[in-house]
Amino acid sequence: VESGSVGCGGISGECRMGDRGSGSVAVQAAASSVVLPLELIDKCIGSKIWIIMRNEKEFVGTLRGFDEFVNLVLEDVTEFESTMEGVLVNKLDQIFLNGNNVCMLLPGSEGPTYSLDQLISST
Repeated sequence: VESGSVGCGGISGECRMGDRGSGSVAVQAAASSVVLPLELIDKCIGSKIWIIMRNEKEFVGTLRGFDEFVNLVLEDVTEFESTMEGVLVNKLDQIFLNGNNVCMLLPGSEGPTYSLDQLISST
């Protein structure tokens, strides 16, 4: 079984299997790459994360906390909202996101890239 650690932005995997007496090396190697989703999110606390929501919003910020429902707390947040006129950009100090509306988490990402003519800055 290989050892390593789970880190934000990548997985190098660590899993120690108990001696079950009848496992093959292939099964043990496959199990060593298993990472639980909440374990990966936990390793990303304090790091940048890009969150894509179910609606037309995306958030990039520093992950400060989460729970088993994937409710998230972010700091130093940039909100991106797609509208008919373009992409509305809003800066926030802190935000709580309901896990029911989270579609995808991208650890270690700086977020979406848009051309300047697509952006609409909010005040």
